[in-house]
Amino acid sequence: MLYHPHHHGLVAGQIFAGLYGAIIVEEPEAIPVHRERVLIASDTTLDSAGNIAEVSPMERMAGREGELLLLNGQSRPLLTARPGERERWRIINACVARYLRLRLDGQQLELIGMDSGRSAEPEPVDELLLAPGNRADVLVTAAAGESVLRTLPYNRGGMPGLMGQRRTPASGADALAVFRAEGESGTAPGPVTARPAPADLRREAVAARRQLILAMGAGPGGMGGGMGGLRFSINGREYDEARTDTVVAAGSVEEWTLVNTSPMDHPFHLHVWPMQLIEDNGRDVGAVVMRDVVNVRANGRVTVRIAFRDFSGRSVYHCHILDHEDQGMMGVIEVR
Repeated sequence: MLYHPHHHGLVAGQIFAGLYGAIIVEEPEAIPVHRERVLIASDTTLDSAGNIAEVSPMERMAGREGELLLLNGQSRPLLTARPGERERWRIINACVARYLRLRLDGQQLELIGMDSGRSAEPEPVDELLLAPGNRADVLVTAAAGESVLRTLPYNRGGMPGLMGQRRTPASGADALAVFRAEGESGTAPGPVTARPAPADLRREAVAARRQLILAMGAGPGGMGGGMGGLRFSINGREYDEARTDTVVAAGSVEEWTLVNTSPMDHPFHLHVWPMQLIEDNGRDVGAVVMRDVVNVRANGRVTVRIAFRDFSGRSVYHCHILDHEDQGMMGVIEVR
């Protein structure tokens, strides 16, 4: 899991400056691997003096993406292993707004979980897409040679006059790390035990259905300032810590439809309670897919179900493009 400060209005700047970390919750039964790595991807931009650069209003509207792409605070670190060794990589996207479309060509990747969701068995994958705030749990079985862990271009949409104003990432900034496997082959790892299938909320009664509209547009009094007062809102309202936007009965299951009326992707994050994907832009999601951050594509919609169990009290939901959250795209939920 990713932890970071959450002082409204300052979140994006503090994350951009490196104020975040990882928490690992161990499982009762460990997966046999030769090595575990926690890999936190982030980005930032430095000025000529080596300080965190100021961010323009245009970049805040778009969601800032830094010129310098880092992995565990390093630029393109070298990761080494022996051929045949199996490693477990816990990858966290701690970027303010950058989506990570990850590839490690020449190596065998198996996805064992995203966010708090876990697969029954490892799933071979060629690519991983992590929206800001997403985490991936991956097994890497090292093949001899050298590979580059890189992030490929991803179009998260934009508004005319905004996205084109972002700083252009530095040359080669898509390379996160180099992975080198050499030397004598390692011993074969043990088998990965299948896990129990997660509970399917589609089989449970739904206590309430809600629609949350993620919107951005010109309006009076918008927190964005400039740009004609561009507003970032959920159901037409910007964040107010004194207001409770959603009240839920503890122990119930609800179905939420997340509607994005803007021309930019918005990764939706609900604190505390995981979400099960039900439908994505009209397509039924067959397997049980759990997420803590759900990407709602530009002008798209996603339906999720949520079991409000184990915890009660007040929390928040928000866009995980943290500049958008800071400018109002957040709401308060109370479970009681």
